[in-house]
Amino acid sequence: MDRLVMNDLVKWKNKSNRKPLMLLGVRQCGKTYIAKQFGKEYFENVAYFNFEGNKALSSLFDYNLDVNRIISELNSFVAGERIVPGKTLLIFDEIQSSPNAITSLKYFCEDMPRLHIIAAGSLLGVSLNREELSFPVGKVERITMYPLSFKEFVIANGDGDYINALDSMDNKREIPELYTEPLRKHLLNYYIIGGMPAAVVAWINTHSYEEVESIQSNIIEDYENDFAKYAPIKEVPKIRQIWHSIPEQLAKDNNKFVFSHVKKGGRARELEDALEWLIDAGLVYKLKLVEEPELPLSYMADDSSFKVFMSDVGLLRYRSNVYYKTILEGDDRYIRFKGAIAENYVLTELVNNSMSSYYWRSGNQAEVDFISEYNGYMIPIEVKSAENTRAKSFASFIAKYKPRFGFKVSLKNIGDNQVKDTLVYNLPLYMLWKIKKYISN
Repeated sequence: MDRLVMNDLVKWKNKSNRKPLMLLGVRQCGKTYIAKQFGKEYFENVAYFNFEGNKALSSLFDYNLDVNRIISELNSFVAGERIVPGKTLLIFDEIQSSPNAITSLKYFCEDMPRLHIIAAGSLLGVSLNREELSFPVGKVERITMYPLSFKEFVIANGDGDYINALDSMDNKREIPELYTEPLRKHLLNYYIIGGMPAAVVAWINTHSYEEVESIQSNIIEDYENDFAKYAPIKEVPKIRQIWHSIPEQLAKDNNKFVFSHVKKGGRARELEDALEWLIDAGLVYKLKLVEEPELPLSYMADDSSFKVFMSDVGLLRYRSNVYYKTILEGDDRYIRFKGAIAENYVLTELVNNSMSSYYWRSGNQAEVDFISEYNGYMIPIEVKSAENTRAKSFASFIAKYKPRFGFKVSLKNIGDNQVKDTLVYNLPLYMLWKIKKYISN
């Protein structure tokens, strides 16, 4: 399965001042697969080591952190070819299980810079925030992987030609029906299946929604097992409570995350560490409120008011018990949660585009779903799950703050109009992967 992150790995490989690479990302998003595939395609050989449950391997890093000794002893684990700088890709998987191995990356950077090292871990984000860890500051690079984006999903389903055609098409041209109908179908299926590689592979191989849901059930179970296995014991019940409350909170009209909705009488100071664990694990995203949108938006964000979304829209759909036929057939009784799924999808696409995002609310009168920042521009984004793009709050935001660009994202075809000083684009939900091109052009 092709993943766009491969381009970033190749750039890393060819850098003259390259450092060991940390490959971060939620469990089961494809980190191990892509690291091995990268090694197979771009190196003479691959040396793969998994630290999870492997005390013998971890013990090699407990004696000292002399990288020549470590490589010499690692060679005894490798069948066949030896680890050779410049020719071998060395993969340390689930490296969070060995804090000393994480620390060793500093010495590999300093004493063996020609050796290509990828350190990956499903809960590496959690481990890096542990105070007792001696982290190699300034001695590693980071790339974060996510579940398959919508663009990757379409390519995986054999319709990469649609992506190539739309990528080269003039931005102002209305998209022909030849493309709109297949892409709408892919979008509905993406809402159901999401981007977890195992679920996507199951869909490609079987085209069975039931088989996909079986995979999604296993993924959810694995995630919840991780709570008990890796989280602090006292935080586990709170993590479960927050995790289970997310679909319910997104279904509300306001959909602001409220700690008292997690459990009766729940307060931020009691539950916020558990929420941060889920964020560090990559399982959820926090979308903070910005009431006074000035650049940089990160300095204007309100940490006490936010929404919480899941890192994969397919898992949100499954955990919310939304029947797949309800999405395919557009049942009217699903209108409210349909908006939540569309918003969750948009956020994951913005994350995949490396666009930091927030939301805007003016008291209880107006709200814009997303405000993103890119290349010095503040970009409001209004999300509609169907073709109706009327948005009073969006118009209020533009009139008050006069951004250079704005986007209405819906199922409506391409179009744009000038609203005083703001150029407003209608961008189809299935074209969100092109948003940076629209901004740049």
